[in-house]
Amino acid sequence: MTPFLWFLFGGGGMVSALLLPVHVLLFGLAFPLGWFEAPSYESLHGLVTHPVTRLYLFVLIFLPLFHAAHRFLYTVCDLLQVHGSRRTPIAVVCYGAALLGTAVAAYTLLTIA
Repeated sequence: MTPFLWFLFGGGGMVSALLLPVHVLLFGLAFPLGWFEAPSYESLHGLVTHPVTRLYLFVLIFLPLFHAAHRFLYTVCDLLQVHGSRRTPIAVVCYGAALLGTAVAAYTLLTIA
């Protein structure tokens, strides 16, 4: 199980470092400040309804959530010096939150009409 979680951590770190900054720059700064013309609702809706875009958005949300959960778990366990079986409830909360966020993202992406 641990190698799989480390895979999610590494993949989430890559997505967080390479893809999220572009989205934040475009949709958080460039479009609102008028640096670029914002795409219309119709064009974005048409883009988001395409299956490949939905998969991309799912990966854009899914992997960073597990990266954050893994990083948070190891940070908390190191700070509080939690080891062994006492670490399990913290792991359940961290990865459970990541799973919940993933389920909400999947539901949202699947129900976009």
